[in-house]
Amino acid sequence: MRYLITGGCGFLGSNLAREVLRQGHELVILDNLSRLGSSENAEWLRAHGSFKLVTADVRYAADVDRCVIDYCPDVVFHLAGQVAMTTSIVDPRSDFETNVLGGFNILEAIRRYAPDAIVTYSSTNKVYGDLEWMDYYETPTRYSASDYPSGFSEALPLEFRSPYGCSKGTVDQYMQDYSRVFGLKTVVFRHSSMYGGRQFSTADQGWIGWFCEQALRQSQVTHPDPFTISGSGKQVRDLLHADDMIDLYFSAVHQISRAAGQVFNIGGGIANSMSLLELFSWLEGRLSRPLVYRQLPPRESDQKVFVADVSKAQRLLEWCPRVTMNDGLDRMMEWVGR
Repeated sequence: MRYLITGGCGFLGSNLAREVLRQGHELVILDNLSRLGSSENAEWLRAHGSFKLVTADVRYAADVDRCVIDYCPDVVFHLAGQVAMTTSIVDPRSDFETNVLGGFNILEAIRRYAPDAIVTYSSTNKVYGDLEWMDYYETPTRYSASDYPSGFSEALPLEFRSPYGCSKGTVDQYMQDYSRVFGLKTVVFRHSSMYGGRQFSTADQGWIGWFCEQALRQSQVTHPDPFTISGSGKQVRDLLHADDMIDLYFSAVHQISRAAGQVFNIGGGIANSMSLLELFSWLEGRLSRPLVYRQLPPRESDQKVFVADVSKAQRLLEWCPRVTMNDGLDRMMEWVGR
């Protein structure tokens, strides 16, 4: 089979690309190489097999059309996009053009030139808004959603908040509609938090990796400068390791007769949920020293809790997370300490 991965030199993309190469399929990557670490990931991938790298931008329809016409993919993993809510507030036009226009260009190219291709889309939990209408209770280390002990299902009402939520949510809906109207085999994954190797984290995106890096930095000096956190630190997400994410995407390809046109909430589930404070406690135990940080006001539209109910993915895709939180965090520390 021939796979096209947009944003294939990013965190998700490079992990999936390596698996495509490992399985012996043809691989085409479309990436503008603008993201931190993308060029390094491209070089890393070259050590794992031969592939075609198209240096282009999904915002430009002619570039996307040419790539799809030239390579006629069987599977498209559409991962290219602006990935940080904070960045979307600073520059909403760029967020719109990259996410909405880029996603639309992918769909139109597939509809016109490769209508039999499978298309998966990396959406986000931010399509559900800030979830302030829920009832929460507070413990010393975390917030919990009283009425959702198994996590949040796809039945949650949509409520786009922030430019990022609007842009990702728009393409989320377009993906579903192109399945209904044009019969495309699209699959939408509404991701919670992902982490793992090949992730070059920043303060705005990839919080697990970012705080692991800050903890490791502090452990190497006697009097460390504090890092900052937004809010109380009791915000909770469920963690999905890159290895489980790889299994998820290929499960969708293998189960496309069930997955086409469907939306899935995706994360590590309740068993792999963690707050910032709980992550800090884990890091302090691993590094045998306290962390030094200071609090900032909460970020705009930050959810107190998002934990995915993954039962739909378990049922239709025969997939479930397998990497435990402790194992995954150990691997993440090895990656950031490389």
